[in-house]
Parts: sequence; C-alpha cells; structure tokens
Amino acid sequence: MTTMETQKKWMIDKAHSNLEFSVRHMMISSVKGRFRKFDGDIVLDPENIENSKFLIEIDASSIYTNEEDRDKHLRSPDFLNVEKFPVVKFESTKVSKNGNNLETVGKLTIRDVTREVTVVGELQGPIIDPYKKKRIGYDGEATLNRKDFGLTWNMILEGGGVLVGDTAKISVHMEATSD
Repeated sequence: MTTMETQKKWMIDKAHSNLEFSVRHMMISSVKGRFRKFDGDIVLDPENIENSKFLIEIDASSIYTNEEDRDKHLRSPDFLNVEKFPVVKFESTKVSKNGNNLETVGKLTIRDVTREVTVVGELQGPIIDPYKKKRIGYDGEATLNRKDFGLTWNMILEGGGVLVGDTAKISVHMEATSD
C-alpha cells in the first residue's frame, strides 16, 4: 500500500472535542478557559506518521472563561484583539512518534505573531463507533509564554506579583471521524 492510499482525511467531532487553556491568576490560582468555535483539517497517515498534517483554525471571539467581563477583556486589544485578528491558527510542520506520544511541531499564530510550538500527546484508535464510522482520539498539551505572542498586558499587584501569569498551558482533547 502506498503512502497516498494510507493517508486519510479526518473530520473533527466538535461535540467531543475541546481546546482549553489555563493561566495563573494573581499568582495564587489558575483560571481555565476554552474556545467554543474551531475547525480544521486533519490528514493522518498511521503507516507513516510523519506524513500527517494538522491545520486548526480557532474563532478568537469564541473565548470563554465563565466570566463575561474577563472574556470581553480577553477579546480586546489588550489581549487577542479579535476585531483585527479574528482567527488563531495552528499549522503543523512536523509530526513524529516518540514512544506512545505523538509530537506535533507547528506554527501557532496569535494576533499577528507566529511562533513554533510543540504539542505532545497521545493518539488513540482508530476504532469503529456504533454508527460504523472510524474514530480517533487525541489528548495533547503545550506550554507557551503569552508575551511571545504580543499578549503583554498586565497589572502589578499592591502586595507584589502580577495579575496575569506569563505561562499559558494549552490542552487539546479531540475526536475525529472518517468513513
């Protein structure tokens, strides 16, 4: 079987997928959030994983942290500036296996800044679901410095420290289907 025959396009099952993040708040706890709207293209070649490709586009205005005022601030020019930069985009440049882990290196674009990010996670499947579709699952994580993407707004706290931590932890939980 040739590589072209084993490559398969997968559709993201949005009902069973989440793109989440967490950032330190006031140096004492983490605030979690997620993006409600995203889509993408997944081409997976299980026989030759390095031929796989991922492109994920996120609607930046769909950010949700369970606090309306914070969400408005995150959409503002202080952070994502969704009026000017409506899409956050990740495009893989290299996919490889490392033991049970799938390492995906790619270009992450937030606002007008693109940086290389590595997402490390575990690929599960494929399985056949009750509706006779092939299904894969993926749980992955990446860590980035938000300031590297121009997200520099912060506030110094009276007692020391800052309101928003620099490190953002990204979690990807995704299922995808194919006929």
